[in-house]
Amino acid sequence: MTGNETSTAGTGPATGNLLLAAAPIGRPEDASARLRAALAGAEIIAAEDTRRLRRLAADLDVPIAAKVVAYHDHNERARAEELVGELLAGRDVLVITDAGLPGVSDPGYRLVRAAVAAGVPVTALPGPSAVTTALVVSGLPTDRFCFEGFPPRKPGERARALEALAAEPRTMVFFESPRRLDRTLADMAAAFGADRPAAVCRELTKTYEEVRRGPLGELADWADEHVRGEITIVVGGAPEPAGLSEPADLAAAVAAREEAGTPRKQAISEVAKANGLPKRTVYDAVVAARG
Repeated sequence: MTGNETSTAGTGPATGNLLLAAAPIGRPEDASARLRAALAGAEIIAAEDTRRLRRLAADLDVPIAAKVVAYHDHNERARAEELVGELLAGRDVLVITDAGLPGVSDPGYRLVRAAVAAGVPVTALPGPSAVTTALVVSGLPTDRFCFEGFPPRKPGERARALEALAAEPRTMVFFESPRRLDRTLADMAAAFGADRPAAVCRELTKTYEEVRRGPLGELADWADEHVRGEITIVVGGAPEPAGLSEPADLAAAVAAREEAGTPRKQAISEVAKANGLPKRTVYDAVVAARG
């Protein structure tokens, strides 16, 4: 870790440093020399799973002399206050999760916010990330991307969240449980279109790593089989709209489909997909036209 810094510009007592340490997402040998040194020299280690921390340390042949405390989703708020107290008392704290970088769909964000508010120096020990690893092996554009974490678990909430992303032009990265993968991919196909390119990355950097690429509709069919392991989904961004955009034109397109016998809800969905727009945009156009 770096040396102590003052909590304000040259005034006030010295505080400890908060270090966010990236852990390997698969193989222990991917750990950096800096991570080994940081674990060996830490004063306090806040670990998402203390058993997995000790297993990693054993794999790396690193002795742990630090005080080790559990820091996970269920105690994050209370533990953050306790750890800030340690930092303000001048002790360094290293945060490590089971895999990847703390704060990215893992505990860490609340502690960072509290440490920043308290004037505590915060730094990161960079390393593996499932987000960027999946992105670069997906074969999808990498120049602009966004990370959306885990989609909502409840079907209705998940469908609405994905629908709100239908027009997102950047490549999107998601985490998902293997138990919900088939349903999530089916919802993505419904929201983004069955032909939207995507990749399902399973067990990245591990022995049984697998990257399955294809249209969302095909991937949803494939995921009907039982899929195991850590899952990261990468979805291509929405293509540039090549069709209608004016509200009056969108409303007219919906009306034409209704006259042909298509139910209004389905007609709105079809027009939205055909023009690379969220269904809400088309719905609002229909409401405005009828008003």
